[in-house]
Amino acid sequence: MSLAVNVLDAQSLITSFGLAGICAIMFAETGLLIGFFLPGDSLLFLAGVASSGAAAVAFHKPGFHLPLATLLVAAPLCAIAGAQTGHLIGARVGSKLFARQDSRLFKREYVEKAEGYFTAYGAPKAVVLARFIPIVRTFLNPVAGVLEMPAGKFFLWNLIGGVVWADGVILLGYVLGDSLKGSIDTYLLPAIGLIIVVSLLPVVIEAVRSRRQGKHRA
Repeated sequence: MSLAVNVLDAQSLITSFGLAGICAIMFAETGLLIGFFLPGDSLLFLAGVASSGAAAVAFHKPGFHLPLATLLVAAPLCAIAGAQTGHLIGARVGSKLFARQDSRLFKREYVEKAEGYFTAYGAPKAVVLARFIPIVRTFLNPVAGVLEMPAGKFFLWNLIGGVVWADGVILLGYVLGDSLKGSIDTYLLPAIGLIIVVSLLPVVIEAVRSRRQGKHRA
């Protein structure tokens, strides 16, 4: 195992920790408030590549390969378990937790953004859509607990969102890896960049919309 692991680099995380690391990060990013900075989308995409025929080439590691079937079960399970933990934290101590002052990691704007999704889309749709939006998918789960969304109802939509998000992005990486194989290095970085841009697009749109509304009120 490499001693120098970059927690913001999905490829470094997968190479160093494999399937166990992917599962741990899926849980932390969706269940623990400190996990919002972790690279969830690119991690899942690269995990899919690591389970394809292009694994050894993409990761520059002969013989490296992740089992696709295990990945398709384990990743969404950990993401779902993480979100349920986040909901439980919100229901138990969320109101006190979110009353704290801004710090280097915690910003009240993260909570306000998650609350905004509940207002705009309604609880069920917000829980599913949040899966595809970095930061929001971390903070929306405890916010759902604070807003007293029933645990059973939350679990149903959490289950749907977790499977669609995790398995969808993994399969996207797997299909790309299997179709390109030897030439995967040429397309890997642009593909990861595109996924990051697409996942951040709703955050950027929301920020621009909020700024325009602020100017309008002023």
